[in-house]
Amino acid sequence: MGKITLGIVDDHKIFRNGLKATLEDCEDFDLILEASNGKELMGLLTTKTPDVLLMDIKMPEMDGIQTATFVHQNYKKIKILALSMFNEDKYIVDMMKAGASGYLLKNAEPEEIIEAVSTVHCKGFYFNEHLSITLIKQLVGNDHSETITSNKADLNEREIEVLKLVCQECSNQEIADKIFLSVRTVEGYRARLFEKTGSKNLVGLVIYAIKRGIINVT
Repeated sequence: MGKITLGIVDDHKIFRNGLKATLEDCEDFDLILEASNGKELMGLLTTKTPDVLLMDIKMPEMDGIQTATFVHQNYKKIKILALSMFNEDKYIVDMMKAGASGYLLKNAEPEEIIEAVSTVHCKGFYFNEHLSITLIKQLVGNDHSETITSNKADLNEREIEVLKLVCQECSNQEIADKIFLSVRTVEGYRARLFEKTGSKNLVGLVIYAIKRGIINVT
């Protein structure tokens, strides 16, 4: 298995250098791209496409939310891990809706950053405790009026079973082992879940499952 290729997008050079040192200490990572904002990144992506982008939210010219939207629309295989000083619900939810696959505060310990990069590459997403609580508060706690309880029938029993495991942050391999299916079959179920629910990413699936009572967040 080759190294995980990475890119950093942040307008603060001192922070970039610190993050770069952390990432380069891990032999499983290969940092191939650095940019100070979204516009600079757009040019670099024409020749280099990392597996994971670590991206700031507040940047000049083109901020993280605009940049994440562009990357998600044009480079769907790249996973975005948002990094920010902001510990506010709005920033987290906006970045996830724009296409980010995970979120970390800039003061995260090096071990957590390394874990987040590895997890988002392997599983396609990274949820730490704060992110999970924030999403539940924002998408369910403040939005009772949109809760739906009657259309589970959109999905069959096996699809609901897979969806529940996806919402538990299980990888395709873990799901396959739990319900005795091949990984390829699980991948097919995931694809159908995205299609049937109209979700673009894991966050969309979680929202769908919560609002239809498929998973319980209390």
